[in-house]
Amino acid sequence: MAIVLESLAKIVFMFLLIMGMVPALIWAERKGAAYIQDRTGPNRAGIGGVRLAGLVHPIADVLKLVFKEDVAPTHRHRALYALAPWLVMTVAVSTYAVIPFGDFLTLGGHTYKLVVADLQVGLLYVLAVASLGTYGIVLAGWAANNKFTFLGGIRATAQMISYEINMGLAIMGLMLVFGSLRLTDIVAGQGGLLFGWLPMWGVVLQPLGFALFITSVYAETNRNPFDLPEGESEIVAGYHLEYSSLKFALFFMAEYCHMVVGAAMISALYFGGYQVPWLPRPMLEKHAGLLLQLVLGLTVAASLLFAVLFLRRVQREKGKFGDARDREPVLGAAFWLVVALAAAGAFALRPGDIGAAGASIFASLFQVGAFVGKVVFFAWLFIWVRWTLPRFRYDQLMRLGWKVMLPLGLANLVVTALVVALVGSGK
Repeated sequence: MAIVLESLAKIVFMFLLIMGMVPALIWAERKGAAYIQDRTGPNRAGIGGVRLAGLVHPIADVLKLVFKEDVAPTHRHRALYALAPWLVMTVAVSTYAVIPFGDFLTLGGHTYKLVVADLQVGLLYVLAVASLGTYGIVLAGWAANNKFTFLGGIRATAQMISYEINMGLAIMGLMLVFGSLRLTDIVAGQGGLLFGWLPMWGVVLQPLGFALFITSVYAETNRNPFDLPEGESEIVAGYHLEYSSLKFALFFMAEYCHMVVGAAMISALYFGGYQVPWLPRPMLEKHAGLLLQLVLGLTVAASLLFAVLFLRRVQREKGKFGDARDREPVLGAAFWLVVALAAAGAFALRPGDIGAAGASIFASLFQVGAFVGKVVFFAWLFIWVRWTLPRFRYDQLMRLGWKVMLPLGLANLVVTALVVALVGSGK
């Protein structure tokens, strides 16, 4: 029973992390695109007149999709048409099971690994489960009985097959370097230092493999410049053209779930996962009190800075709109002041004397925070790239995958194998 509860708790944490980031990423995508294109972005939806810089829009989108009429084509294949979006979403939230989000957590004398399933073949699990997403897209394209959706499904199949090969080659290079298919071993192996100062991250040991992997992840998630299965200018909306209401919402959310999982994989494989550069776990535990005070101090300083910026905005835009929007900067300033007061009040609890048990918990939470921070950065990178690079033509997409990335992936694998063999024989 204890194992079941432990696994359930870890599943819930990762699920909430992914699903919690989805609405935040939708908002960041829309506001980020507006910033890049020099426009305002979403700012109309509000609650009681308060619009919160577009943060209400994800809530409005959910309510709209829940109550929207579900329009479906007459001559569809009913069972497969209904199955496709659920299959895509299920695959999107299943891949995270083998991704470690921390080292371990000790509570009440029991030590818990911070990974849902520590499989010996974790990398193979990722590749196997991720490839199942192709079936959902193909089913959606075929079952809708529409030529544009069918073309979108065909494109997705060719694209995913092409780039999964390159992804596999990139991962094989990491497997040779770290000698394991277990993701926890790969992340733990990145905790050392090369030449005494350089973190042994995958991006340092396999720079070409990282370039191949991140490009393949972008293609696997159907994000620009690789969103050919949707190609609005060519095939209207691609494989999900005939979907509406909650079925379309599942495809929409699955794309963002894939972004979060892809960002987590990039972080775990090439940027140390939960590892903090130059701060291994023993050092985190040894200096936990000092680090905790530093974190609280930085929180106070940053919160006060944000509060001042909001107060300056209050003075600058006083009476500008003549409605509830004039009160939003006041709300923002009040929120950050409360955060600053809470962080300052925490010093009264003497965070410098947290003891050995508290130091262990702090080290675990610090590592989890480092992992989440890396995931947030790479999720934002997905948005940045989408609104910066133009979409490829389909022939360019295939040429890049087969004539550029595949030879580079094979060369990288051969060179990595030779270097690993030479280093191994030298020992």
